[in-house]
Amino acid sequence: MTAQILDRILTSYRIGDPAGVYPIYDSTGSKLWPGRWNSATTPLIYSSEHYSTAMLEKLVHGNGHIPVNQHFIEIQIPPGVTYEVFSPAHHPGWDAEDCLVSKAYGTAWQTSQTSLIMIVPSLVARMEMNILINDSHPEAHRITHGLHQPIWWDKRLFGGAATAPPATRTGKKTAKKP
Repeated sequence: MTAQILDRILTSYRIGDPAGVYPIYDSTGSKLWPGRWNSATTPLIYSSEHYSTAMLEKLVHGNGHIPVNQHFIEIQIPPGVTYEVFSPAHHPGWDAEDCLVSKAYGTAWQTSQTSLIMIVPSLVARMEMNILINDSHPEAHRITHGLHQPIWWDKRLFGGAATAPPATRTGKKTAKKP
């Protein structure tokens, strides 16, 4: 694993419940319920490079239910911190359901402390990236995040009826006033 120095600001997004037991910007959840890239002894903060990817990641773990009281935070990763980019082509099986390859790689990365962040592909949206943050890394204090803001889930994502303007729903157009 070779660390590089970030030459720009990166923004990532994370979703959680601000009234939950743990703050949104916290790795405790990954210690209690390890993810694809970590074990219980190597906690990470999982975030996504795009707001929409963060939503997809939350939905894929939501079992088809609208997540209650979800908010997002925007995370700012400053230039000058260390990062690595995971190469899927060099690690066949990283996307396997058993997570053995990705978990071994992520655990070794977190333990090595070679970089603050690792950029990895999103399993649910392969063209998008997730950003793993090692909050036990010496540079972790350089990352900042904004205040949490509510997420408004579209009920159609959960099989609910779509909401449309009256003219579109009935197929009739309303007359314009002169």
